[in-house]
Amino acid sequence: MRSPGEPQLYESTRRAWQDIWDSASIEAELDAVQSARAQRTIRTYLPFLPQDGLILEAGSGLGAVVITLWRMGYNVVGLDYAENALRAAKAYEPALPLVAGDVHALPAASGALAAYLSFGVLEHFEHGMGPALAEAHRVLRPGGLLVLTIPYPNLVHRLAAWRRRGSALVTKGFYESTYSRSALTAAVAAAGFTVARTVPTSHAFTLWGLGGLFRAPGYYRTSRLAELLGGLLGMVLPWAFNFSTLVIAHKKDESGQEAVTRLS
Repeated sequence: MRSPGEPQLYESTRRAWQDIWDSASIEAELDAVQSARAQRTIRTYLPFLPQDGLILEAGSGLGAVVITLWRMGYNVVGLDYAENALRAAKAYEPALPLVAGDVHALPAASGALAAYLSFGVLEHFEHGMGPALAEAHRVLRPGGLLVLTIPYPNLVHRLAAWRRRGSALVTKGFYESTYSRSALTAAVAAAGFTVARTVPTSHAFTLWGLGGLFRAPGYYRTSRLAELLGGLLGMVLPWAFNFSTLVIAHKKDESGQEAVTRLS
């Protein structure tokens, strides 16, 4: 679905994701979720994840995170606008709760969700993340959890951006941008959330982008060297080489709390 007034790149980016998921593997995605860098991110937000309500991953793709959390016993559902990805996930795990939809118009009642997860999604909209964050705020219950990961303009990315003379990347209709720590927290706060934590993550994956000795055989696998050096950079230069920023925030408590319902 496409809302009136959305840029043309919105549709071309969706088509690009459909092509990406057609050529991807659920097994490889699940293997990537078990990688050291992904597990560090999961361990960071897991203590905040509620056990007593519905959790949505908005932009779930092939469902690797949904499958992981679902197998851990969380009441989680995945949503994506690339229906081919949802069909592939259903074929792999028929009982997996999935729904087709757009992050700008979620099929959920106001106050329906206990948590909203989004991993590398909101940077793909030319019109910015504001509309999607506003929709996340609508569907979360007061005090509900927001967890985001967004690419960070690290030194490697800034060099690449300088070479192409821009901060956003458009390749074959695929749109992607980055957000500084201050810009990201400002956007989240402007949508009505209180930021609990901002964490620099995936330093090893920044090195993977340089290629060569930093890559290991397999699907986006970082080498032992990248992991060791990335761990060091995470300690001494955490905001210079992080690939993405993890944001953990909560919807501000409001009077007149609506009853919590489930996705229809």
